[in-house]
Amino acid sequence: MSAPKAGQGLTSARIRHYHHRVILQRLRRLGEASKADLARAVQLTNTAIGQIVTDLQDLGLVSVIGKRYEGQRGQPATMLRLEPNGAYGIGVRLDRSRIETALVDLGGRLISQRSHKMPLPAPEEALAMVSADIAAFRETAERLAPGRVLGVGLARPYHLGAWLDRLELNNPALRLWDDIDFAALLQRATGLDVHEENDGTAAAIAELFHGFGRDCDDFAYFFLGPAIGGGVILRGDYRRGLSGNAGDVAMLPVTRSTLASAPPARGSYEVLLTRASIAALARHLAWHGHPVGDLETLPAAIAACPVGFEEWLVDCVDALIGPLMAAQALLDVSNIVIDGDLGADVMTRLAERLRVAMVENLPEACVAPTLRLGTFGSNAHSLGAASLPLFIDFAPRAAVEANARPLKGGHDTRAA
Repeated sequence: MSAPKAGQGLTSARIRHYHHRVILQRLRRLGEASKADLARAVQLTNTAIGQIVTDLQDLGLVSVIGKRYEGQRGQPATMLRLEPNGAYGIGVRLDRSRIETALVDLGGRLISQRSHKMPLPAPEEALAMVSADIAAFRETAERLAPGRVLGVGLARPYHLGAWLDRLELNNPALRLWDDIDFAALLQRATGLDVHEENDGTAAAIAELFHGFGRDCDDFAYFFLGPAIGGGVILRGDYRRGLSGNAGDVAMLPVTRSTLASAPPARGSYEVLLTRASIAALARHLAWHGHPVGDLETLPAAIAACPVGFEEWLVDCVDALIGPLMAAQALLDVSNIVIDGDLGADVMTRLAERLRVAMVENLPEACVAPTLRLGTFGSNAHSLGAASLPLFIDFAPRAAVEANARPLKGGHDTRAA
């Protein structure tokens, strides 16, 4: 994008760059729209919208998909959409029991995914594995649209070597990760910009960018996986906190579990991940004589031991109620999104129990938050990681309002 014209000023350039992102966000939410639709949605003049759309077409980020005739007076409206090939993001999700990588386009479509189901190895071995996946994804993206990979998003739990007893893990390699700047290693190995976030925050970004966030700018996000994580979405942006751990719901204090399988508490309270996690469910099913090997064997174990599953479900709901209500009280949000690795049927049952329990435990003069199921399930972390470079470059974030950067782009995709 060209520099501001003489006399235009830096402030005008920042505003223009910010408006570019606003239009991209509006197209993402609408799916398709005319210039007049966009002008009404963001309250800009038709002339201003016309220039912004031209800029975005020149950058290859917006394309024409046809004409709208129905309900039109005069000339049919030209319909626009995000150009899926306009940009790509690559995602890397590191977990204690697997490595996931993904390639996503500007429209939010997962082009390719890889999953390595294994205990997380030492950083050097993981770096070689992830770098090979990224090289393959770059080749795929180059065939689709040369020069359009923006960067890599890295999502991983912080403090990978902590709480291993509560997660029923015995992997010495995990303790090697706590003092490693894996993002810097990956950036040097690939030559791409690498943006790192907590994996719970990355999953929340997927929901913000491609799911419920298309309709709502404010919500608390919980993800129930082998552990439990989360994120905070306010004013259409994710919140990091001082150390990048905002929304680290796994560490919220809860009362002790009543399950016979629960490990001895270390004090008067436990942390949430001890009770509301797949690790806790697997531990309880194993106590009943139905061990769980991995996520793929979990449904069979649940079906074989409905009593054990029901006992865990009651305990999990009891553990979650306080954190859910606290999230609403602290953040003043009316929506809470909960997602997880447990599959749609189990997550639906969990959400139904939680809705009832929230109403039953509602404080005086309060309204229960609306609890919504997440959109992406087990794909949330890798999709969020891959979307991170796209979000940073293209979303109208609060930081961009103050100091917007020019968008990146290349070829012209305008229709003749």
